[in-house]
Amino acid sequence: MVTVDRTRGRQVFRVVNAVVLTGVVLVTLYPFVNIVARSLSDEFAIRAGKVNLVPVGFTFRTYEFVASDPTFWTNYRNTVVYTVVATAIAMLMTTCYAYVLSKRHLKGRTFLIGVAVFTMFFSGGLIPNYVLISSLGMKDTIWAIVLPNAISVFNLLVMKAFFEGIPAELEEAAAIDGMSTYGILLRIVLPLSKAVIATMVLFYAVSFWNSWFPAFLYMTQSDLFPVTVYLRNLIAGATTGTSVGADATDMTVATNIKAVTMVLTVLPILTIYPFVQRYFVKGVMLGAVKG
Repeated sequence: MVTVDRTRGRQVFRVVNAVVLTGVVLVTLYPFVNIVARSLSDEFAIRAGKVNLVPVGFTFRTYEFVASDPTFWTNYRNTVVYTVVATAIAMLMTTCYAYVLSKRHLKGRTFLIGVAVFTMFFSGGLIPNYVLISSLGMKDTIWAIVLPNAISVFNLLVMKAFFEGIPAELEEAAAIDGMSTYGILLRIVLPLSKAVIATMVLFYAVSFWNSWFPAFLYMTQSDLFPVTVYLRNLIAGATTGTSVGADATDMTVATNIKAVTMVLTVLPILTIYPFVQRYFVKGVMLGAVKG
């Protein structure tokens, strides 16, 4: 009788769980599908409120408007370069710092952790940061974007917790065999840390890809802007050499530009995510069952 009740309860739980998760998926997907439909719809259909989940008056005019500007592709290339370089630097620094902090015998470990955590709650402020970047001669350079945010303390603490969970016996055995500290990190620790590394790469890449304010603040040349600043300027009606709203084509852009902006911004991340999804699921669960 108890077994039957448990089985029945488990089946009810599965049904309820499936219904709830299906609802969550639909609620999550609806805004994105609506945005895609808007980006492919005619301006007048959008103004009339006819666009929901299916494009009305199917058109690529807005995409063509954006893609016809060579500045767009220059800025898009800049975003790719900035994201790749910034993510590589961030992963190098975060991994090294986290590995050091994972060693409980390290002298000054508490102080180093405190310094990192302190920056989560306190910062120098916008004006001091601007003065610092300017005085270092990093304005209008890639370094103004990739260096100031090279380490995320949250990501650092997650990697630190993961490294602490790796059995110390593995590293001790490697050290007895004559392997150096860097050899242990590269040949023992990192191969066992694919889940957390993939997760951190995704976190950093998304952060740098979507970032626009540092470039908006420190870049003065339009050919150095990332695509997020380009699209921000489109929304503001201030693209280089084009005034949105000047004619019928521009009116279409003015109506659809927010939808196109969101689609173009999220598309690369959607393309990359399936390749790291299996590691991402493991990575976000780090520390959940740690004693």
